Amino acid sequence: MNLTLDQIQADIQQGVKLALAEDIGSGDITAQLIPAEKQSHARIISRDKAVIAGCEWVNEVFKQLDASVEIIWHVSDGQEVKTNDTLFELKGSSRSLLTGERTALNFLQTLSAVATKCHFYSQQVKHTQVRLLDTRKTIPGMRNALKYAVTQGGCFNHRIGLFDAFLIKENHINACGSIQQAIAQAKVIAPGKPVEVEVESFDELNQALEAGADIIMLDNFSIEETKQAVQHANGKAKLEASGGITDETLVNIAETGVDYISIGTLTKDIKAVDLSMRMV
Repeated sequence: MNLTLDQIQADIQQGVKLALAEDIGSGDITAQLIPAEKQSHARIISRDKAVIAGCEWVNEVFKQLDASVEIIWHVSDGQEVKTNDTLFELKGSSRSLLTGERTALNFLQTLSAVATKCHFYSQQVKHTQVRLLDTRKTIPGMRNALKYAVTQGGCFNHRIGLFDAFLIKENHINACGSIQQAIAQAKVIAPGKPVEVEVESFDELNQALEAGADIIMLDNFSIEETKQAVQHANGKAKLEASGGITDETLVNIAETGVDYISIGTLTKDIKAVDLSMRMV
């Protein structure tokens, strides 16, 4: 399931509220140097090529801080921008623009970084049918925001958390006794929830297939082993490649015919997009 803005409105509001509170605290003492009646016009530009994500977080920052601030957008989520492109303009109280600047740009630069990385990877495999998935390797407190940004870059959401799908790994299997027992118990605990199991060998792959797993994660299978697994499974379960995915191996893995490739780096190893606010 891919997250949409409608699904995470409450999360956006709460995330912005917390971010403003940690930045402003008891009040922006530097902004108080500026006369309260002074008005300003500012432009926010990108210093990098990027794919944008996070417009609604910017809107929410100024909605909570000062609803009279006018925001004029020149881009939208999912849009590619070039270096020095103007992303949006702000008009309103000088104090409010300066107080909200960093919180707004922190959200936008981080979420756009994720969207930009996802766009890069999704373009590498667009000639295949594979779906690139994110993982739970996210910044604490920003799970839904980052997973939304993933979708704006052309990739897809894996499970959102521990509640919406089973992912049975080695430690779960050991604790349950076997792959078959783990899958059987999962179907009792939450009927209808997707059941995915991680396997490390062809013997475990066969066990997962026989037990009726919906999705089977091939953990650190070689490219040749992945090809063999796709042929062997023959559509009995969806297959997901995971572990050790690099820029050099991504395309070859996608071309094996697996249904999914999960990549932690989509949300874990990102470089913020360089954004700048300039008063007009």
